[in-house]
Amino acid sequence: MHTILIEPTENPKVMKFVADYNLIPGSLELDRNSDISEIPLAQELFNYPFVERVFITANFVAVAKQDTVEWEHIAESLKNVVEDELLANPRIYLQKKKEQYEIYAEMTPNPNVMKFVSSKMLMDGFVEVKSRETSEGVPLAQALFKEFDFAKEVFISDNFVAVTRDNSVEWHQVMMAVRGFIAEHLQSGGEISNIVAQKHESPVENIINRDYTDNEQKISDILNEYVAPAVENDGGKISLIEYDEANKTAKMLLQGACSGCPSSTATLKGGIENILKQFVPDLVEHVEAING
Repeated sequence: MHTILIEPTENPKVMKFVADYNLIPGSLELDRNSDISEIPLAQELFNYPFVERVFITANFVAVAKQDTVEWEHIAESLKNVVEDELLANPRIYLQKKKEQYEIYAEMTPNPNVMKFVSSKMLMDGFVEVKSRETSEGVPLAQALFKEFDFAKEVFISDNFVAVTRDNSVEWHQVMMAVRGFIAEHLQSGGEISNIVAQKHESPVENIINRDYTDNEQKISDILNEYVAPAVENDGGKISLIEYDEANKTAKMLLQGACSGCPSSTATLKGGIENILKQFVPDLVEHVEAING
C-alpha cells in the first residue's frame, strides 16, 4: 500500500493527503455537481456530508470541509479512504478490469505442434504464419517469434493458437513458458492480428480463387461435416483444394497442426479416404495431402 501523509494547509478548511507518487497528469477540481462517475475516490469522499470540494493534482488530494466539523475528528478517516481508493485505482480514475483469459495447452497428432486453447474467442476465422519473415501484421505471432527462438510457425484460429517448434527443444521443456507468454500477451491487451482472417466456410477460395464445381462441393460438404471438426479440434484445418475427376483423386490442403504432421498421410489414407469412398464412391478413390 502506498504511504499517505496528512499535511495541513494555510487554509484551515483544507487538508492535503499526500501520496508517495504522482497521481495524475494535470489537475482535477471537483464539487458535488461534478461528474465523478469515473472517479471512485471522489465518490467515497463525497459520501461524507461535510466534504465540500476535492482537489487532485501532482502527488496529493486536497479536501475542503465545512465548518461544522474539526480536522482532528475526521482526518484519519479520510486518510483511510484515500489509501483504500488509491490501492484499488492508483491513477484516480476507475481502473478498467482486464479481460480474463484462461489458457491451457493441448497436444496434437503432430509432435512438433502444441495447441494453446483460450477460454475466449480470439478471432472469427484463421490466420496462418508460416515463418518469421511473413509475420508482419500478426502481432501475436511476431511476439512469439521474438520471445522463442524455437518457434517456426504460428496458426491462430477461433479460440486457439497452434505453435510449431523446431528440433532444438521438446515441448515438455517449454510448454509452460509459451502458455504463460500467450496468456500475458492477451491479458495485457496485446493485439492478435491486424490482417483479415480467412473464413472457415470457404478458405480454398482465398488460395485458388475459384468456386467449387458441383462434385467438389459434395466432397467439401462431407469434409466439413465429418472430418473438419475433429481436425480443428487437433489444432489444424483441412480443405479440398483440387479434385481430379479423371483419376477420382481429391487433394486436401492441410494447415496448422496438420501441416507436416507425420500422421497426416496415414490419417488421410485411412479415415478420410474411407469416409469419402463411403459417401461418394462414384467420385473419390484416392486422397492426397498438400501441406499449407
